[in-house]
Amino acid sequence: MRSQLRRAGLMGPAGLVAGLALGPAAATAAECRLALVLALDVSSSVDPGEYDLQKLGLAAALGSIPVREALTNVTGGYVTLAVFEWSGRYQQKVVLDWTRMDDPAAIDTAVAVIATAERSYSRFPTAIGYALGYASTLLKRAPECRRRVIDLSGDGVNNEGFGPDLAYRNFPLDGVTVNGLVILGQDADVLPFYRNEVRRGDGAFVETASGFEDFSAAMTRKLFRELNDVMVGELDAPYPDERG
Repeated sequence: MRSQLRRAGLMGPAGLVAGLALGPAAATAAECRLALVLALDVSSSVDPGEYDLQKLGLAAALGSIPVREALTNVTGGYVTLAVFEWSGRYQQKVVLDWTRMDDPAAIDTAVAVIATAERSYSRFPTAIGYALGYASTLLKRAPECRRRVIDLSGDGVNNEGFGPDLAYRNFPLDGVTVNGLVILGQDADVLPFYRNEVRRGDGAFVETASGFEDFSAAMTRKLFRELNDVMVGELDAPYPDERG
């Protein structure tokens, strides 16, 4: 912060008066604008190569220039992030616990943690309702934030345990927006399922990846949109297309 103020000419006597004007803005920046949970599918339909494309794709998306800029623009408050892997009913594991993502060092650390993570599970089915329930428990431990968003990625429909409808009825998810990132190619029903059953809340949307090779680009688009709270029809370059 000192170096930022110095570069802006707000350190020392000459800048002190101007610095006082930052009081309200600084208070706003100290607030949390978004608690974002990223949930990655590691069910049995995801092979080792696809897992790497997904994991490294997320790391690349978080490290991309547009996402970095959105994370470090704290005018409206900071973003806190948590990442977990999910598959069967009881197969969920935190990869990155709640991390305040408001400076380059924090982003670099998060990228490194995700990129070097070892896969938690590989032989279990797809329990989306349980994944949503687990995400709700993570949100209970998050700081107080103006927006709470769950970002669920997957390549298939629910095939074990209760579905999203029961999760939304029985877990404290009121006021939480749930977006989806659908990985096309494995299941023809996955896109309508995410659109009709998973997507939930104000401004919720579903992004698509044309296979795991497209995961990084799709995740970058989705994070850009979530971090900037962009609604359909408001997208500007470099991500002008609505693919959900």
